[in-house]
Formats: sequence, C-alpha cells, structure tokens
Amino acid sequence: MAHTHDDVPLDALGQPLTAHTHTHDGTTHTHVYAPVPDGPASRLHLRGTVLPDGEVRDLWLVDGVVTFEPVEDALTVATDCWILPGLVDAHCHIGMGPQGPTDAEDVERQALTARDAGTLLVRDTGVPTDTRWVDDREDLPRIIRAGRHIARPRRYIRNLAEEVEPDELVEEVRTQARAGDGWVKLVGDWIDRDAGDLRPLWPADAARAAIEAAHEEGARVTAHCFDEQSVTELVDAGIDGIEHGTGLDDATIATMAERGVALVPTLINIETFPEIAAAGESKFPLYADHMRALHARRFDTIGKAVDAGVPVFAGTDAGTVMPHGLIADEVELLARVGGAEFALGAASWRARDWLGADGLAEGASADLVVYDTDPRADLSVVRNPKLVILRGRVVRS
Repeated sequence: MAHTHDDVPLDALGQPLTAHTHTHDGTTHTHVYAPVPDGPASRLHLRGTVLPDGEVRDLWLVDGVVTFEPVEDALTVATDCWILPGLVDAHCHIGMGPQGPTDAEDVERQALTARDAGTLLVRDTGVPTDTRWVDDREDLPRIIRAGRHIARPRRYIRNLAEEVEPDELVEEVRTQARAGDGWVKLVGDWIDRDAGDLRPLWPADAARAAIEAAHEEGARVTAHCFDEQSVTELVDAGIDGIEHGTGLDDATIATMAERGVALVPTLINIETFPEIAAAGESKFPLYADHMRALHARRFDTIGKAVDAGVPVFAGTDAGTVMPHGLIADEVELLARVGGAEFALGAASWRARDWLGADGLAEGASADLVVYDTDPRADLSVVRNPKLVILRGRVVRS
C-alpha cells in the first residue's frame, strides 16, 4: 500500500526531525530528512549489537553525545542492528585534487562523499588547501590535519607539496607541525629521473633531525614510502608512521612492531601500481619493474606486518588518483590479510583510539554507523550503512 509524507514531522522543540521511524503494513522503517536542521539534535534511541564488544545494548543520543541511561521521549531509529563507532579514513586528502588545491565547493563535495560512506573522522595526510572552515560545519566529518606534504623540488606531484632542500627540512617540518593537528607528512621516496627508479628524498641524518624537531613541536611524523631503502631509513630515524609500506622487510617490520610505528597501507592505491608501471615503462623500465614487484608481493608484505603486531589502519589515499568514499573497498582488502574483524577495527574503533578520538562510550560524541546485518559475517554491508549518525544527527539513511 503506497503512502506519502507531505510534511516533515517536528520534534518537541519544533525543529524538523532528522529521522522518523514508524510501522505500517507489517513493516518498520525509517525516513530521513535533509538537509540536517539547525538547532538542537533530536533525542534518538538505538538498540543493537555494539562492536567491538559484540553485546546487544541500548544507546541514547542526546545533545550530540552518547549515553547508556534511558532518555524519555527519545525517537527509536534502529533496532536489531549492528552499531560501530564512526569509520575512519586514516590516509585521505580532503582539499586536494590531481592538479593541486581545490575550492570550497569541491572540499564540501569530497567531505560529503566520505561522510555518506560512513567515514566520520579523516586523518588528512597533507593538502595544499586551508580546510579549517570545515570544523564549523556540523554536517561534515572531523578532520585531523598534517599541513602540507614536504618534498624536494621536482621529486613529487606538482603543486601539492612545500618543496625544500635537505638543509631546509627541519625548519619546514616545524612550520607544518604548527599548521597541522599533531601530524607532519614527509614524502619519503619518489622516482629519481636520473637513476630511473625510486630513491629516498632525504639523507638519513636530515630525516632524523626533522623527526626530532617535529617531536619537539608536539607532532608525530608519517611518510609516503614505496621503496625499500626509504622505509628502513625512516623507521630507524624514529618516525611514527609509514604510508603504503610496500618496501618493508622483515627486520623493519619487527622494529615497527616493537616501537608501535603505525602502518596505513592504502591497499586500494597499491592496486594501481601496474597502471603506474605501464605509464612509465617506456622512459623508466627499472621503475616499472620495481613497481610491479612491489605490487606482486603486497599482500605478503602487509600480511607480515599484521602478523607481527604492527598497528595497521585503513586509508584510501583519496584526493588525487583515488576518488573519495572508498573506505569499504579498503576494508575488504585489509580483510584479506587480517580477517573481517581486524579490518573493521582498522577502520573504526582501533583507528579512533590511535588518533585520540571518541569511541562509543558514555558522554562521547555520537558519531556512529549502523548496519542491517553483521559486518563481521558479510563485509559487503559496509558499502551500504543503514544509518550514518554524526554529532547525534542522522545524516544519511
């Protein structure tokens, strides 16, 4: 039997409801209304299996935070569901495109695409655009920033990085540490056209001094590393994180595990290595062969890191070649090396804990994703959240 809703219902404060759940014709369903209204968020109620603990619990969302204490007049928006802390894309570039900086309209589009996929927290691993205004938007994901990439002249993608020589690296690291939210991003290696293959950008002593300077500024350092030499030298220099990590060997993996150095492999980006190799093969055959070899052993390399206990997190590298909103794809690839629950944690509760963000605890910000079925049993449901709730509001259904 068809039905319509010509008028958006109002809550007790006279504000349009973010969502409305009701039953008729033997079925219960939720209607979500957009745009997200101004004013206080509705008081919401959910009952479902909360991950990672796996317990069936009732959650109430009031004034944008989670409580486990019953709340009168709360609107039930989901039952018999699975509830996760909001997803995390730990390697993302909101505010960047293939040609460099993007405008505010594109920043908003990128952020909304990520949000609608369930990503409610982004670690920005270097962008050339000022996105601080996003922090004032209640409907957009939270961003933890790393300033701009730091690279050497002609040794990275044009228009993206601050380009400096090694003797300027420490000063630039201090600048970017102050511009970011506790992270600095180095480009650890890139193709050296003279050598015709990947080579480190920084002498080991310069990298060590730069990492020490970042730590003095209260920031952690991570680095783009495809190659074997760069990742070994940067881990030895005391770096806090590695992006991609395709060149990791057993000894460096062991050091990372011992020191808790994080790895964000961006497996969906690594899937593009054969295309990158083909594009460069005519001019740089050694580079092409190298990229294919790194790709061929990718699951073995990252699997060894997972088995050794390296902290591994999900990141899509969205912003240049990779489009936004692909966190579910990255989760599925991570599951190939660590299993479904490991992959979900890498994109949710473990990543949030690593970045110092709220999980689903009393008084925490109500940032969560809801699924109709258990994602541990069927990861494909991560592609289609039943509800995405940000700061206590339903922003997608």
